[in-house]
Amino acid sequence: MLLVAVTLAGCGTSPVDVHSTGIWDRYVIYNAAQFIKWLSALFGGSYGMGIIAFTLIIRIVIFPLSAMSMKSMTKQSEITPQLKEIQQKYKSKDPETQEKLMKETRKLYADNGVRPMMSILPMLVQMPFLFALYQAIYRTESLKAGTFLWMQLGNPDPLYITMILAALFTGLTSYMSMLAQPVRNGMSMAMTIGMPIFIFIIALKLPSAVTIYWVVTNAFSLVQQLILQNPFKLRKEREAKVAAEKAREKALRKAKKRALSKR
Repeated sequence: MLLVAVTLAGCGTSPVDVHSTGIWDRYVIYNAAQFIKWLSALFGGSYGMGIIAFTLIIRIVIFPLSAMSMKSMTKQSEITPQLKEIQQKYKSKDPETQEKLMKETRKLYADNGVRPMMSILPMLVQMPFLFALYQAIYRTESLKAGTFLWMQLGNPDPLYITMILAALFTGLTSYMSMLAQPVRNGMSMAMTIGMPIFIFIIALKLPSAVTIYWVVTNAFSLVQQLILQNPFKLRKEREAKVAAEKAREKALRKAKKRALSKR
């Protein structure tokens, strides 16, 4: 929601060109528009392909951050049972108990190499790019009037196809992320169901250029999820870990029995 709010806020409505003033208009919006045009020229002047290339470049650039974020999220999900134990232990709301809760939580995170802020860092990094794309389309007449397939880039998709795809890829990515968690809760399920609906509703009012960005970035996120945080691979690893632990406990019990019988 914050991402969309910032994207739609806008810093102005006047067209941007080489004569625009101000750091944001002259150096960010104008250069973003020029970069998209340059990429489009590589694909025969197709602004839609230019936006797709722009999106992929952004995702490739922030890929290391996304990889670090997913690793941190995986570690965080693995320590969920311990975190719940700490929260149960320090459930009192008095300041002293809450301070102990924060201290123990920070220690748990530090011991397991978890950095909670890493989970939202890739999204924060993307926000200026999405904001710049939105402004570049609306404030550059040639991009606003450009077409791609059946769409005019400055107007919403008349066939709703990109809205549906953006929502679908968002839902699939959220679902895969939920499957990767060892412990699931109501919030995870609500996000999995709610986010695609939210994306679809918001996309109804956005220019198709932005929904194209969402389709590509969410499809990229889905592939990235399957590579870096494959829920099926993680499930097998957890099952193998549990089986190994049970086998170890069984072996210890047998060893104790043999020791007792010898006595």
